[in-house]
Amino acid sequence: MDITKRDIDNGRAFDWGRTSEDYARYRDIYPQEFYDRILCRGLCSDGQRVLDIGTGTGVIPRNMYRYGAKWTGSDISAEQIEQARRLSDGMDIDYYALPAEKLSFPDGTFDVITACQCMWYFDHSVTAPLFGRLLREGGRLLFLYMAWLPFEDSIAAASEEIVLKYSPEWSGGRETVHPIVIPEEYNDCFELVNREEYRLKVHFTRESWNGRMKACRGVGATLPPERLAEWEEEHTKMLEKTAPPEFDVKHYAAIAELKKYTR
Repeated sequence: MDITKRDIDNGRAFDWGRTSEDYARYRDIYPQEFYDRILCRGLCSDGQRVLDIGTGTGVIPRNMYRYGAKWTGSDISAEQIEQARRLSDGMDIDYYALPAEKLSFPDGTFDVITACQCMWYFDHSVTAPLFGRLLREGGRLLFLYMAWLPFEDSIAAASEEIVLKYSPEWSGGRETVHPIVIPEEYNDCFELVNREEYRLKVHFTRESWNGRMKACRGVGATLPPERLAEWEEEHTKMLEKTAPPEFDVKHYAAIAELKKYTR
């Protein structure tokens, strides 16, 4: 399913379904600290009902399943949801292939809604009141994010330059540490109760970093097969020349916790 937004990649279409297999294999990369920061807020555990928006291949529900929440995941891509179901075999997780704006559950169904790496895709004029309706009174909306730091990490920088060579419209790079900005549409239903940013190192092999980059929006979700093969050849040669067999890439993560107003 092609997706286009004027403020993302200069309006160039992308389709997460085209890279779902690589996404499933290579993008389950959040370190334990990423999950611990959620748990220390008393969220996503102990019988809470949690909806993960933009779940992709179910990375967040699958990794936090053992902490006792009842998870539901949704994603606009049917191929991503297919991978999520496959990888969640044996887990009691419900998955829906729907855009965030079209979710339909009874009022107050969830204690927590999580949205990781996806809030910029939402129509906030629709999702802000919708998320407010789906949450119980005092429920939490959790925006999550993690990104590599190209101005601090040479491997990340070199990889970004190759992505931009093949997808010059790609707007997902050039990250620096900064807070998650909350769109004003959420002010009517929510108050910001916690926001933090912290640095991480994420471990990769040459293969897994190549796969991680291949599964990004500017590569696997966008490039036609012949250009994708050219990108992969160039990126692999760069890693063989400049990167050791295993290495850490500098990242940062950010969290913004919103609480639904009690009326």
